[in-house]
Amino acid sequence: MRRLDSGAAAALASVTFVLTDLDDTLTLDGRLPAASYAALERLEHSGRRVIVVTGRPAGWCDMIARMWPVTAVVGENGAFYFRYDHAAKRMLRKFQRSQDQRRIDQARLAEILQLVRETYPDVQLSADQAFRISDYAVDFCEDVDPLPPGAVDDIVRIFEANGATAKVSSIHINAWIGSFSKLQMSLALLEELGLERDAVKTKVAYVGDSPNDAPMFEFFPLSVGVANIAAFLPRMNAHPAWITARPGGHGFAEVAALLAPASEA
Repeated sequence: MRRLDSGAAAALASVTFVLTDLDDTLTLDGRLPAASYAALERLEHSGRRVIVVTGRPAGWCDMIARMWPVTAVVGENGAFYFRYDHAAKRMLRKFQRSQDQRRIDQARLAEILQLVRETYPDVQLSADQAFRISDYAVDFCEDVDPLPPGAVDDIVRIFEANGATAKVSSIHINAWIGSFSKLQMSLALLEELGLERDAVKTKVAYVGDSPNDAPMFEFFPLSVGVANIAAFLPRMNAHPAWITARPGGHGFAEVAALLAPASEA
């Protein structure tokens, strides 16, 4: 990994799409700083298209797709994307699993959660669980006292041993039924937006902060980790090409400043 000021501007000059995680990448200490939102607007005004790629729930993603200066949102770790057509005043939604299948999946996840609670009886789902349609999110540090890393790893193993996919973000363990991923849905969306597959690795930059971003860092050569990723690097099998000087949304603003300087926007 190199510092973002180490030749990144030239390497990122051809980027037309910016994919970014949400929690602890656009946010900082659980809030969206003004610098992040201003960076999103600057990227939009410069002609870049921003796609938020997150583990957050469908309810949040609907609001973000409607109200933020972004092209689309991939949510619940690739379970769907939402893209709002402002001219037609219509939300475009694509799901990996049918509504009936999602109901079955939710029932299975509830069963696995009960298995988790046999060992960890105090485990809590995230406060945003009510707004989810595909996955379960176990809170290990957002609104609860932090779970030890060993417990986090063990909960992941329980979900996986019982047929679920489980990934660790900076705040949640996300578990779902099916093999879909952030990367899979992001690539499908990029193709639908007209980006040819052979241009993906030169036209797309990805910004993230945690272990569940590792597949994105591995696939996209033009990848950036915000500074707070440093705490997770020993647990990750793929690292970003560059790292910012500042954490969270302020780190994202560093990336935006390279892609869309104030004079360009």
